[in-house]
Formats: sequence, structure tokens, C-alpha cells
Amino acid sequence: MSDRRPVNGRSEAEQSGVRKTPPTPDSPVVTTTVRVLAPFILTFALFTLFHGTKSVGGGFQGGVVAAAVVVTLAFAFGVRATAAWLSPGRLLALAATGLVTFGVVALAGIASGGAFLQFDVLPIPKASVYATEAIELGIGATVGAVVVVLFVNLADSLNGGVGR
Repeated sequence: MSDRRPVNGRSEAEQSGVRKTPPTPDSPVVTTTVRVLAPFILTFALFTLFHGTKSVGGGFQGGVVAAAVVVTLAFAFGVRATAAWLSPGRLLALAATGLVTFGVVALAGIASGGAFLQFDVLPIPKASVYATEAIELGIGATVGAVVVVLFVNLADSLNGGVGR
């Protein structure tokens, strides 16, 4: 298939308004920086996620920061490569994690002889703190997965099917 030039000097892809992403990263500086910073940003996401029981933070904020790492990887290494690395089943499992975790933690009080969401009857020390952190972890996984799915689907629709 040839890239024939119409009279106005633009290819058919340029005329249709579809932007094609390059198959390889553009800058070794960007890719190296992202490789170095990504573990630190993920550590900050976990800190934010688990710090929600003591001060500002929590599952939503931590999940968004973790998803931002995936978005940054997509900008550095290409949306197509990042979308290929993410399996839809894994993202669906992460999205369902919040609901399952909340259900298990909420029903653990009933299983221990208490009421729904009653943590003080659980047979572990600091049960309220650990139960809240478990719920925050589930929320973080759900929020992170949903943000990544939204980003990949948006990039897919803007670039003419990169995630396929």
C-alpha cells in the first residue's frame, strides 16, 4: 500500500484527522526518567493509600497516583505497548477487588458474632485500623483500574484503535 499524496500535499491519514502514535518511544531521556521514577511514584501511591487511616489520603488518592504511573508509562513507551501489556482480565479483577474486599470485611463482623461493619469483634489486634486499610486497598485497586481503563479507551478512540 503506498502513501500517495493528494493534490493538497497531505496523506489520507492526515486529512482524516487520525493521529498515529509512533511504534517506538521518541526520547531516551523520557524513557529513562520514567523507568527511574516509576517505582518511587508507586511507593508514594502505597504510602498515600495506607496513610488514609491516620491523615489525608486513602484509597481513591492512592489509586489515582498508581494509575498515573501507568499513564506516564504509556506516554513514555507508547499507548499501544502499554495497552498490550495490560490484560483486560487483570484490569477487570482489579476493578472488582474493591467490591469484594468491602463485602468480605463488612461481613467479617457478622461472621465473628457482631453486626455488619462491626470491626471491634474481629479476633485481631487493632481490627478497626486493619479493616479500614483493607477497604482502602480495595478502593485503590478499583480506582486505579478504572482510571487506566478510561485512559486506554480514550487513547484507543483518539488514535483509531491502538488498544486492539
